[in-house]
Amino acid sequence: MTGSELDLARPSRRIQALPPYLFAEANRQIAEKRAAGYDVISLGVGDPDLPTPPHIIEALSEAARDPRTHRYPEYYGMPELRRAIADWYEQRFGLALNPDTEVLPLVGSKEGIFHLPLAFVDPGDVVLVPDPAYPVYFAGTVMANGEPYLLPLREDNGFLPDLDRIPEAVAQRARVLWINYPNNPTGAVAPLEFFERAVHFARRHEILVCHDNAYSEVSYDDYRPPSFLEIPGARDVGLEFHSLSKTYNMTGWRVGMVVGNARALATFGQVKTNVDSGVFEAVQRAAIAALGGDQSWLAGRNLVYQGRRDRVIAALAEMGNPTPAPKASLYVWARVPGGGSSLQYCLELLHNSLVWVTPGIGFGDAGEGYFRISLTTPDDRLDEALRRMVAAARQR
Repeated sequence: MTGSELDLARPSRRIQALPPYLFAEANRQIAEKRAAGYDVISLGVGDPDLPTPPHIIEALSEAARDPRTHRYPEYYGMPELRRAIADWYEQRFGLALNPDTEVLPLVGSKEGIFHLPLAFVDPGDVVLVPDPAYPVYFAGTVMANGEPYLLPLREDNGFLPDLDRIPEAVAQRARVLWINYPNNPTGAVAPLEFFERAVHFARRHEILVCHDNAYSEVSYDDYRPPSFLEIPGARDVGLEFHSLSKTYNMTGWRVGMVVGNARALATFGQVKTNVDSGVFEAVQRAAIAALGGDQSWLAGRNLVYQGRRDRVIAALAEMGNPTPAPKASLYVWARVPGGGSSLQYCLELLHNSLVWVTPGIGFGDAGEGYFRISLTTPDDRLDEALRRMVAAARQR
């Protein structure tokens, strides 16, 4: 038997359980069109185009010149970074966190979200996953041999999961509940009353609530998103994930944090120390500068996104597709005109207008019938994309 005949690359059952990569065909078509010289504008990825503030870059540059930062970092992060995170949480949300037991830096929040089920989920345990949602909640569950139970987010319920509709038998087997507000992909926000219900639900069923709060600092119209941990009793049942990526335009830097229940963080820390070696210390020092520096510039940054949001909403209305304006996040979530396949609509838009938007089905079955527009494209390119989309709608 030759090497080519050996089944050396047979995927594990975990990998086979992951959903197929829906956008492979779209990526192929985008690459082909660009290679042929066509000007394709992508409104698909939530990756800030605005620059990282200079004082953060300067902190990184200075730290990188220090050879001591080039060695292995501390597993649990620099004490100074944990203190900076705790101080930021106190200033922003009024929460007093113990930096030694209730704060854990991450190599980006995606890494933490993916690995969390390894700490708490045994094979066959249930994880309550919203649908549509950031795909990593589902993928991390599958890779830990957990069983995802999908919670549909419906427009008529404000894109909030209906916790009362979870069957008792499922709730009894659940170990983790994922929530995410401001929400990706829908842009929805959650009232404090929903967080209160989540705390009561988790306490009743002994479930760990994990709130992904990555978009709390991207908000509009004077709305200030809360922390889940502000709710009385939330720290008894919950963790909150956050990231410097969207707040400080640092997606490529890979630094985030999880805060909350001390016992849960101690357990999760055991996974972290076996999986990674921590965040590059120079990046940690830059993160300290970001968290402890002047935050007033964020208001101006958000006005840029708000202007883009407003132009997207106006263009959708001109297309005959009136859409509510989100109060937060980097996304506008809109219905597919006339209904039908979101992927088919997005591929038609790519073919006819050379504009790519993200089909809702890519975030889960309940996302079908919607598409997502990201606000992280420079103004001139966004305006050109919207002009093309309006022109295409008039020709339909």
